[in-house]
Amino acid sequence: MRCILGFDGGATKTECVLIDGAGNILASGRSGPSNPGLVGFERAVEEIKKAAQASVFEARVKPDAISALCAGIAGVGAVKAADRMRVSLAAAFPNVVMRVCTDLEIALAATGTGPAIVLIAGTGSAAMGRGVNGQVRRAGGLGPQVGDQGSARDVGRKAAAAAKLERDKSGEESALGNQLKRQLGVANWREFESRTSAPLEQVYPQLFPVVANAADARDPVAREILRTAATDLAAIVKTLADDLQLQQIPFRLAKTGGMIGHCAFFDNELDSRLRDAAPTANIGLLPIPPAHAAALLALELFLEAD
Repeated sequence: MRCILGFDGGATKTECVLIDGAGNILASGRSGPSNPGLVGFERAVEEIKKAAQASVFEARVKPDAISALCAGIAGVGAVKAADRMRVSLAAAFPNVVMRVCTDLEIALAATGTGPAIVLIAGTGSAAMGRGVNGQVRRAGGLGPQVGDQGSARDVGRKAAAAAKLERDKSGEESALGNQLKRQLGVANWREFESRTSAPLEQVYPQLFPVVANAADARDPVAREILRTAATDLAAIVKTLADDLQLQQIPFRLAKTGGMIGHCAFFDNELDSRLRDAAPTANIGLLPIPPAHAAALLALELFLEAD
């Protein structure tokens, strides 16, 4: 039996879907982060292999049954990074037809056909869209040092700054500040700063659940931070919709990422701002997971090469 693998790898986790030659899902697997810009290429490939091994074990198939794979990985947008990842994966999966692309590309593929925009709101933030004539554009996704407005990283950073400012002004710790410190397991802001000094991109996103829970509990600071995040994410979508000339026609607008579906207040705020930014959009979630879309792309590649 021929088996196909699809991977969705990012700064937090790597997800894998294993399908057969007819496109049926046989198993899935999960492992740690595989963004090579954050964890390095060696660890990224190891996490991809772990996710594959988990899928193969669950499906009870032999590793040599793998015929093709598609790896949609954050951090391989540059040609040099993509080439290096391709070489590394070729060594890890010998004699396998493969495609290496970004996580944004497989997320867009998960929207199906026709004009669409996919918004990723997770550790980082970015969007990719497809126009009426098939042209593809992207917006955001500039990374922790330049942008990622509205991301979990951005939310965590702003929440920490707001809590420390409140502590400095009033001399007392806010409820949000206490919750943020508890999340990282530190006793004071000096320890907090030592934890967040490096690497920023791995620590601040861990604070998003705290802000989300506080916002749902009506904390005004948390709510203002998430309102700003929703506005920033909607601005990314509007830029893309304008660029692709989608403002006057119906199109699919799909949301995905770790920030979606975990905070009622944020989800409502984001949908409201997305409706303002793209009035003709049909807003919803991805119809299939990105890793599944990656597997289907790999199946197409295999059939073309066969």
